[in-house]
Amino acid sequence: MFLPTIRVWSRRAGKRRLIPLPMFPGYLFAHCTMDKGAYIETLSTRGVVRILGERWDRLATVADAEIEALQRLLEVDAPVLPHPYLHEGQRVRITDGAFAGIEGLLVRSRPNRGLLVLSVELLHQSVAVEVDCTAVTPIAPAAAALADRARLLAS
Repeated sequence: MFLPTIRVWSRRAGKRRLIPLPMFPGYLFAHCTMDKGAYIETLSTRGVVRILGERWDRLATVADAEIEALQRLLEVDAPVLPHPYLHEGQRVRITDGAFAGIEGLLVRSRPNRGLLVLSVELLHQSVAVEVDCTAVTPIAPAAAALADRARLLAS
């Protein structure tokens, strides 16, 4: 079993303390052989809602490299903060710095840098700027569609 945790500040009884909280609330990683009996027993465990995957014989797996990366983060004991999941091709909004409030498409990302593409639909032209990915939040697909419609109506 593997439950990665992060330390966050909490105020209890008037005192601030660092307390461990799950890095991914609601998820526990397990590396084990799962037959139908073990699957049913695991599901009947108090607090378990479901096991990710289609069925007991087709479980979802997390890549070993991703688990190893999380374990290395915890070994170093560097400050880790939760961050929205970002992927290439996603509409995002910049939240900090000189570009705060600008929306665009995240095209390429490196550890802390991403290429944000800003487009002028009418001209069918785009420009790209490198941005700090820690200052970027994803825009929900519905919100992005509404923003696009509002821009079209305003023009």
